[in-house]
Formats: sequence, structure tokens, C-alpha cells
Amino acid sequence: MSVIYLLITVSIVVAIIFLGAFIKAVRSGQYDDDYTPSVRMLFDDELKKNPNKIIQTQKEKQKSI
Repeated sequence: MSVIYLLITVSIVVAIIFLGAFIKAVRSGQYDDDYTPSVRMLFDDELKKNPNKIIQTQKEKQKSI
């Protein structure tokens, strides 16, 4: 019966250590997203917002050619 108490104690200590490591990683910025903001400018959000503007822009390009 004493082995069960020992295993429960050890598992709780290990869980607390992992929780502390996770909290430390979050506070130090380990999980910050550095990639998405640099690529966000490559996506055309304007085209999704106003589809009529796309048609007008395409017509203007054809007239200039």
C-alpha cells in the first residue's frame, strides 16, 4: 500500500514540474507567433472585402493594354 502513496506523490511532483516549465515557456515568449505577421502583408484581404473592385480593376488594366 505504501508503494501507491509513493507513486501518487512522485506523479504529482512530476506534474508540478511540467506545469512550472510550461508557465516559464509561455512567459518567456516561446509560443509567440513570429511568422504570421511577416507574411500577412502578402495576402490580399481587400480582394475578399470588395469583389466589385476586382472587376473594375481588371477592366482598367485591359483598357490600358
